[in-house]
Amino acid sequence: MNYLTTLGHYPVTVIGGGQAGLAMSYHLKARNIAHVVLEKERIGHAWRTERWDSFCLVTPNWQCQLPGFLYPGSNPHGFMLKNEIVSYIESYASMFGAPVWEGTAVTRLSGGEECFHVETPKGELTADAVVLAVGNYHEPRTPESATDLPRSILQIHSSQYKSAAQLPAGEVLVVGSGQSGCQIAEDLHLAGRKVHLSVGSAPRCPRFYRGKDAVDWLADLGQYDLPVHDHPLGEDVRKKANHYLTGRDGGRDIDLRKLALEGLKLYGRFQGLSDGRILFAGDLADNLDAADAVYNGICGLIDKHIAEEGIEAPAGKHYTPVWEPGSPVLDLDPRASGITSIIWSTGFRPNYDWVDLPVFDAAGYPVHERGVTTVPGLYVVGLPWLYTWGSGRFFSVGRDAAYIAARIEERKLHAAMEKWSLGPVRQSAIATWF
Repeated sequence: MNYLTTLGHYPVTVIGGGQAGLAMSYHLKARNIAHVVLEKERIGHAWRTERWDSFCLVTPNWQCQLPGFLYPGSNPHGFMLKNEIVSYIESYASMFGAPVWEGTAVTRLSGGEECFHVETPKGELTADAVVLAVGNYHEPRTPESATDLPRSILQIHSSQYKSAAQLPAGEVLVVGSGQSGCQIAEDLHLAGRKVHLSVGSAPRCPRFYRGKDAVDWLADLGQYDLPVHDHPLGEDVRKKANHYLTGRDGGRDIDLRKLALEGLKLYGRFQGLSDGRILFAGDLADNLDAADAVYNGICGLIDKHIAEEGIEAPAGKHYTPVWEPGSPVLDLDPRASGITSIIWSTGFRPNYDWVDLPVFDAAGYPVHERGVTTVPGLYVVGLPWLYTWGSGRFFSVGRDAAYIAARIEERKLHAAMEKWSLGPVRQSAIATWF
């Protein structure tokens, strides 16, 4: 692409105007580091467009702790609705005057070390450092075999789901039991639709236990501060699904066994299609048991904390299954079962094709250490388990951004010293400029 003029040079360019990019901007501004934030759509775009109508936070409002902007409302233990989340993020950007260019997509990032080149449809800008704050959920992922289903069946990804009203009359199959899949299945069930759910290996978590939200207990235990390298799974934990529960109607557990008693039909993991029939693994019982084991494990962790700290708390009860599956159903004829819609809650894949830098592993994930990549001057923020369990959340993204801002400032100071080959006395003097 040839440009007659450039859009200028910035010490730092942040790509992505969600909560991660804004937190990064806040800390850069606090250090007086000039920068710009490029946002492809609008601030908070994913919250606006990739969530269903009844969506609310899964974590309590008090965890909304963007740097310099704690949750400002009157219900810290409630769960903000979608439009309230968008307002929170917009207010945050306005609060400190984030230099965001909305409607500015980045089509190519290249260069490195000495200077990065950031290409957009509006022109090219250059930067000494770049922060990728675009998350890791870029392209909806659906199985290739989905194309073998009858065209009469509506298929959408979970990111496209809004409400039961958008679906044709008939029964609905939801594939995937992570946070989105379980909440969407419940949303449809509460709307009076007959729902089928293909259950995978996602764990579950209690909503309330022994007098408090489980999230409050886990925060007290320091679980959200646990570094990725101290987790028993190490970096593999980044591949694990989040625990399912909901903040709907003040918050509650999502108990798939209870929903089964109410008529929701459960199956094992989706395996593909054959001769027009949907195939499932025979692992439903194992998957439900494993999810419940995590649930009770969290309860046990809280019990231990209460006992060790001598905390006064009401008694708690571990989960006991209220329903057991019978013989596994291994296949299903969607038309004969009355299924007219399928919602694929099967996650996303990353797409960094526009980043022309050698920074990704074989799976397309950026190689980094606490957000510092293998390319000098290139950083990432806002990824799940970037450094801790809280990294991808409102709760801790600011801490990661602060760390990266400090690394950027150190690099800037080091570059200035190298450029001018300063001695110790003059190095001490220039340090005061930053």
